[in-house]
Amino acid sequence: MNTSIPLIPPPIYFLIGLIAMILLSSFVPIGRWLHFPWRYIGIIIIVLGFSLSLGSGIFFRKLGTNPRPGTRATLIVAKGPFKYTRNPMYLGLITMLIGTSILLGTFSPLIVIPIIFLILHTQFVLREEKWMAEWFGEPYLEYKKKHQDGYSSKNVCC
Repeated sequence: MNTSIPLIPPPIYFLIGLIAMILLSSFVPIGRWLHFPWRYIGIIIIVLGFSLSLGSGIFFRKLGTNPRPGTRATLIVAKGPFKYTRNPMYLGLITMLIGTSILLGTFSPLIVIPIIFLILHTQFVLREEKWMAEWFGEPYLEYKKKHQDGYSSKNVCC
């Protein structure tokens, strides 16, 4: 099986998106949709996204599986944030971009969010889901369907 993953890791795509958003807001600030003090809600959303990404990565490592894209998973993690989404680390990155767009308060940065989402989805999520199905078979397919507490299989953890 070819487990090639793009050379650029997801956090770099996030940073590129972040820089693009700041530049767009600074040099092409198409309309202001949110004003002071409401823009500062973005900080809360950024912190939530950061916590989701970092916490999910730490949770992965604590369970003994590598969170780096392209490395073979040792188990299916079905608890914690993985109970609600199969990709909380990517969701955290997108959440931070949403928070950034709120903090910036102009329309132009909003265009970056769907672009980064599509890159992460097509270059990472779809590949990883295919690999997980190949590595774990039916237990992973059931996990994809269920997302429930208490689901047990020899390869499903926590």
